[in-house]
Amino acid sequence: MAMAMIGTLQKAYSLPNLPSASSPTSRTGGKAQMRATGGFSATHQHEKSAAIMSATFSPGGCSAAGLTGRILAQGTWGFGPPKSDVFAKRHPPGVFKKYHSFEPTAAPATQFRRFYERHDLPISLRHGQKPGVEWKVEPERLDYIYLLPIFFEGLLEKTEPYSILAYQGLQDMLNAARGKEPSLICPAVPSLIIPLRRCLNTRDSWTLCRAINMLQLMIRCDPGCGELLVPYYRQILPIFSLYCSINLNLGDKIEYSQRKRENIGDLIAETLELMERSGGEDAFINIKYMIPTYESCMS
Repeated sequence: MAMAMIGTLQKAYSLPNLPSASSPTSRTGGKAQMRATGGFSATHQHEKSAAIMSATFSPGGCSAAGLTGRILAQGTWGFGPPKSDVFAKRHPPGVFKKYHSFEPTAAPATQFRRFYERHDLPISLRHGQKPGVEWKVEPERLDYIYLLPIFFEGLLEKTEPYSILAYQGLQDMLNAARGKEPSLICPAVPSLIIPLRRCLNTRDSWTLCRAINMLQLMIRCDPGCGELLVPYYRQILPIFSLYCSINLNLGDKIEYSQRKRENIGDLIAETLELMERSGGEDAFINIKYMIPTYESCMS
């Protein structure tokens, strides 16, 4: 009866010839096959060897796709290292918080916001069709060593009125120090490197343009600052090297960001030439060390 059922199944499903349970040949053949394959079929043996080879060449397990960072037995590379995010924006926490007149921020993003909310800065907002800065004291009578780094750090702010107060206030202070003897800006240059570098490291195009414009204005107002900045090129120029080639190839179209001074590539090129002209004889070799593609504008 059992042999009749097996024969019927073989015909219905086109199965290969199944060995008979009572046949001695099937018993000996099955034992020989088990000894030859180690108790598994050929497909299972192939999968087992592939898993062993994969663990040998790629320790630590495999990802969902079956790949890792190291080479596998099949000769396939994985997904590689994670992205570097070198151009990712890095804003300090709190620069986007809105302004509340009678509610000081518990943890302000910059020292400029903290000092303005405590009314420690001699400025106020002038309301009108075009908002501006109203000074309570003449800017040239202020302590530049103390206040200039605070205004430079205020360039990080992204909300009003901190943004316009820091930008226009810094412009007024630099223009007020133009041509003064003794210089008001030169003694404050070492203390400006940290807030300036903090602005550049945000990698935000808007903040970068504001910081570079103020750096140019500082050198133009007092050319002696150019030579004082040479020892700090290694803190300032890495970001310049990163963005010096950021420019648009528009052909015969109009680039409106040049008029607004928001083209990072052109601003960096202008700043490097200005730093070379005002930095003395050691300026070019130091710029060339940090930005190898830069060519001198003095020849």
